[in-house]
Amino acid sequence: MNPTARTWFDTRTWQEPQWTVDELLAAKRDRTISVVLPALNEQATVGDVVGTVRPLLGSLVDELVVMDSGSTDRTAEVAAAAGARVVRRHDVMVELEPLPGKGEVLWRSLAATTGDLVVFIDADLVDPDPAFVPALLGPLLTVAGVHLVKGFYRRPLRLETEHGGGRVTELLARPLLSALRPQLSGLVQPLGGEYAATREFLESVPFAAGYAVEIGLLLDAHSTYGLPAIAQVNLGVRKHRNRGLLQLGVMANQILGTTLRRCGIAAQTAEFTQFVQVAGEWLPDTKDVLVADRPPMAGLRPGGSREDSNT
Repeated sequence: MNPTARTWFDTRTWQEPQWTVDELLAAKRDRTISVVLPALNEQATVGDVVGTVRPLLGSLVDELVVMDSGSTDRTAEVAAAAGARVVRRHDVMVELEPLPGKGEVLWRSLAATTGDLVVFIDADLVDPDPAFVPALLGPLLTVAGVHLVKGFYRRPLRLETEHGGGRVTELLARPLLSALRPQLSGLVQPLGGEYAATREFLESVPFAAGYAVEIGLLLDAHSTYGLPAIAQVNLGVRKHRNRGLLQLGVMANQILGTTLRRCGIAAQTAEFTQFVQVAGEWLPDTKDVLVADRPPMAGLRPGGSREDSNT
């Protein structure tokens, strides 16, 4: 491992986070905390995820929001019944037509929440752990200068197995970081969807509109504040719905494009061709893959917006 990355790993990694809620409440002082769950058609799981955070509402957590990304099922209804405030993506930044992708709804969540610290938890978790939120908040509340805390975990490839998972991380993200930002090679789950950050940081940087939002924020935290501003905590086991290889190919294409951009390397990534078998023949399946950034929220006029950059 890169020597700088190794030193960071030894000082900014919590393998067994054990902060109690009372300890975090004492460290919280007058800061406010928002928990955001981005969701798209997650009616089967969103209620349980909300249920793990709901007991913290009114003490450690000041607001709990499910950001609905255009669901066509009962996600919003289930989330509200479980105790979350539901905000649909078109309810905020209403003058902007939504772009597709997870990063878009996370970006809009900054306009829908007010917390000094923001925790993001994916809504597709199976058997979610109530310790996720306190663990992610630990370094932000107790260590000076930390702006981004990433969760890491063991990811079963299938719910009935014990090993595997993180395919895009191992096949793309980790080699990319090792080659282009070796100081970040100590991140166990650079693409993980469970993380927490200061609003100061989140509103100061652009958000990749699609699947690349996590790698974009990681790279921007490193560029903006330096390696000591990043920490990681062990969240144990994370079970969620796994995606097929064709979906992962699109995801990887967005991650590649955003990573190259953040590292100052020009790349043409708008068109992406995969191959599918139809009636025994292999045929090209070409998609336009959006690699776009929404601008830093801090640069927007109060109650208004400016154009996003799609190039």
